[in-house]
Amino acid sequence: MRYELSQSFYFEAAHTLRRKIDVEPSLRIHGHTYIAEVTLAGEPDPDSGMLVDLAHLRGHIETLRLALDHRFLDEVADLGPATLENLCAFIWRAMEARYAQQLDCVEVRRQASGDACRLRR
Repeated sequence: MRYELSQSFYFEAAHTLRRKIDVEPSLRIHGHTYIAEVTLAGEPDPDSGMLVDLAHLRGHIETLRLALDHRFLDEVADLGPATLENLCAFIWRAMEARYAQQLDCVEVRRQASGDACRLRR
């Protein structure tokens, strides 16, 4: 059997974005509320019955959340332009260091605008 275990978190951050269309509004500093979800998949440990200990997962996510929350994303090292795609990749890399075998999906959403990006294994 294969289980999927997800944990969501949110962060609020500002950024600019250089685009070929709507250049002026994107160049101005603006912010969003982002909702991210990390999904791990696999078989649970036969002794504990858990895929992973949620307390440990939440701890790793909190460290990552603090690196993004109330930040100017243009200044976050190794992020690149603050696109949904780059945020997914940034979160993936941060979580992969600890959950390489189980990391299955990272999703980042901006509910106010209805935008979402999903990165899967």
